[in-house]
Amino acid sequence: MLPGALTLSLRFAGGISWERTRRLAEPSAHEDDLRQLAYQLMDAAGLQRGRLTGLVLRGEDLVDAGQVAEQIRLDGARKSRLVAEQAADRIRAKFGDRAIGPADVFRRGS
Repeated sequence: MLPGALTLSLRFAGGISWERTRRLAEPSAHEDDLRQLAYQLMDAAGLQRGRLTGLVLRGEDLVDAGQVAEQIRLDGARKSRLVAEQAADRIRAKFGDRAIGPADVFRRGS
């Protein structure tokens, strides 16, 4: 099986279109590999002041049988916040709702 690929298609005001495809160096199911490839495609487009009217990022050959397709998140900070929220939820479930919260709410111990 060929490694997965991403294709970035852009449409600009005035009807001009641009499309490029890049393949992963080797098969990968890691979101970070796909995110890095997507950023490389966007950098290759050299977007500066063009007025975009359409943007499509399409994945090809990314899912093997038995795997579940998942949306690519291009925002790494969002993923970090979600991981932190899940950890906070687990702490609250184990130790109660007041076990974790904003630092300015807690009183300093004596």
